[in-house]
Amino acid sequence: MTVKLRFFARFRELLGTDLITNPNTGTTLLALVKEIAGTKKEGYDAIFDEHGMFREFVIVMRNGKRVELADAATVLVADGDEIAVFPPVAGG
Repeated sequence: MTVKLRFFARFRELLGTDLITNPNTGTTLLALVKEIAGTKKEGYDAIFDEHGMFREFVIVMRNGKRVELADAATVLVADGDEIAVFPPVAGG
C-alpha cells in the first residue's frame, strides 16, 4: 500500500512535504501522521499535544475532504490516499 503525506506551511518547514510511505493494512490516519511526524520532535510537538492527539487547530484532509480530528484514530488509510496536514489558516 502506498500513501502520500503532505505537510503545509510551518509543518512543511519542520517535516518536509510530498512524503511517500508504505503503511501496513489497518493503519489509522492518526497512527500514520504520528509515525511520520515522530521522526522530528519539533514537528511532532507542533502537531500533537501531550496526550498524543492532534492539537485542536490542526486541519487534516484525506483525498481532499476534511477529517474530524475526533475520527482520525478510527479512519483507516487506503492504497493511493493523499493525506494533507495544515496548521491554522488565517487571512483577510
